[in-house]
Amino acid sequence: MRASHVLVTIFVVAALIFAAIGAARGDTFFLRLATEALIFAGLALSVDILLGYTGLLSLGQALYFGFGAYVSAIVLKEVPSFWLAMSVVLVSSLMLGFVAGLVANRVRGVYFALVTFGLAQVGARAVYNTRALGASDGLIGVPIVPIKLGVGTVMSSSPAGFFLITLCIIVVLYAFCAYFLDTPFGRVLQALRANERRVPFLGYSTRNARMAAYVLAAVVAALSGALYPMLRGFVSPELIFFTTSGNAVITVVTGGVGTLAGALYGSVILTVLKSVIGSLTEHHLIFIGFLFMAVVIFLPKGLTGFLRPRVEQMLGRKRS
Repeated sequence: MRASHVLVTIFVVAALIFAAIGAARGDTFFLRLATEALIFAGLALSVDILLGYTGLLSLGQALYFGFGAYVSAIVLKEVPSFWLAMSVVLVSSLMLGFVAGLVANRVRGVYFALVTFGLAQVGARAVYNTRALGASDGLIGVPIVPIKLGVGTVMSSSPAGFFLITLCIIVVLYAFCAYFLDTPFGRVLQALRANERRVPFLGYSTRNARMAAYVLAAVVAALSGALYPMLRGFVSPELIFFTTSGNAVITVVTGGVGTLAGALYGSVILTVLKSVIGSLTEHHLIFIGFLFMAVVIFLPKGLTGFLRPRVEQMLGRKRS
């Protein structure tokens, strides 16, 4: 975990330098693109909690990401308050994650993946066919939000300001997850991934541990999704579709499963590739597919999984 903290520190420093350069040049496009990469990094972080630590492959995390986006958009259209929107998303995603977890955690293995996929499809179709939620057009007209920080106010329309706010929130989510997973309870989750049948012999409830991990992942995904309408000014049912969940899984595998830091790096890599290759050809998904296969074959532990042992060696040398 110490090596992951070092990699995240490097990521944050690079992000701050990027924000300073972007603000100095008055850039908008790249700062907005980078903010979107951070938002989807939060979604990938939720996937890594389940896949990397508990061994559960969720193909429906987009359900919570889209849920957070829609709830945030609805609240902001009524009361343009950043903290109110985030608070409502936090409470409502806790309840949704618990209810959905009661269904998903009744099965194991590939059936868990299929159940989470099914839950997301049900949610996507429900939103797609509900006129009150904009149906296929989604919700538009989300207002610009003033984000009060005590010492000042940052508008969500400010590219550099909102980028820094998003960076802080994603780093806080990473820090909370890293702390939570580095506790004895986190060891229980890793034991579930290694051999779930032996965990009850240690005196722990596998059901409670799986439920806690599932709810935590749901909340992280929803809080990340809550930032999306503040960035784009709208939300659409596509946020809940399987493509969003699939991209999150690809992001985690590319960055490194079970590293947490890999979610941040993987999201930046995938977002940049989609932007660069997408500007050249509409068939950019072919290149992303080849990238995914290449990572699985040549870097099975992902980018940060490849770098982390070397960082650990450096830390060990400094300690000695």
